[in-house]
Amino acid sequence: MPKDSERPCRIRLDADGPILVEGPVEVVLPDGSVVSSQRFQVALCACRRSRSYPWCDTSHRRRTRGNDRRNSPERPPRPGSPPAAGTEEAP
Repeated sequence: MPKDSERPCRIRLDADGPILVEGPVEVVLPDGSVVSSQRFQVALCACRRSRSYPWCDTSHRRRTRGNDRRNSPERPPRPGSPPAAGTEEAP
């Protein structure tokens, strides 16, 4: 098994969530300041709504009732998902 210094850093991306990075990490912010975490894994905010930016505080999960994309008619269905009620496909 490679030493920690030889092993590449693993980063996981989730379309609707934070960026998960194996730690410990140092993050350089746009103003040049540096924040660090010694945790084995950190969640970096990708939505910029976090009150503890750059760390994720799960603010991406909060949606207002009128802004809920899951029930929006404009959002295309995911491949393989059943059709929505009242939108049956013709044979």
